[in-house]
Amino acid sequence: MTITEIKKIGKGDRYSIYIDGQFSCTLEAEILVKFKLKTFQELEEDEWREIRLENGKLSCFSRSLAYLEKSLRTEKQLRQYLKEKGFLPESIDSAIQKLMEYGFLNDEAFAESYIRSYSHKKGARKLKFELFSKGVASEIVDQKLSELIDEDEEKDRAFFLLKKYLNGKTLDPKLKAKAYAHLASKGFSSDTIVSALGRVKDESWD
Repeated sequence: MTITEIKKIGKGDRYSIYIDGQFSCTLEAEILVKFKLKTFQELEEDEWREIRLENGKLSCFSRSLAYLEKSLRTEKQLRQYLKEKGFLPESIDSAIQKLMEYGFLNDEAFAESYIRSYSHKKGARKLKFELFSKGVASEIVDQKLSELIDEDEEKDRAFFLLKKYLNGKTLDPKLKAKAYAHLASKGFSSDTIVSALGRVKDESWD
């Protein structure tokens, strides 16, 4: 097989590679330099396979960085994203390993950031479920919830959300049942909800 053309793509660092007159793939500039690729160069099948694999790893890592720049993600979220983009398992594993080594991918940091961002409007139970669904290990979730969620503070947050929900209305039995369900849907425990409801006075919102 022969490289018959190497064509730069736009203003970036990517190139279209043509093998035997046909478009074959897109390679990063770093790969061209690493393997000293040039027009009319002859390649063996195994050599070309290695080049594409290395390019896949590099491209996968670059795409991962761009994805993580927008927001913190868990390993599970990143794997799913890269899989949907068509990267091979070997490339994904390589990218994730490098990201972890460099500190760019850290489920503990993600869990801490997530809890700090949403604990003002969600109870510990919901935070725990959502972090599990995002792929954070149970031991990490339990540890971070223990460190960041204070029982008394969560009761205060539940009471604040309850007052907002009631909006000054008298807490009759029917509304009380709805309020309970409202707080439960936000992930607060039964004890926390009962505590919040017990602090509500029919005509006083001190």
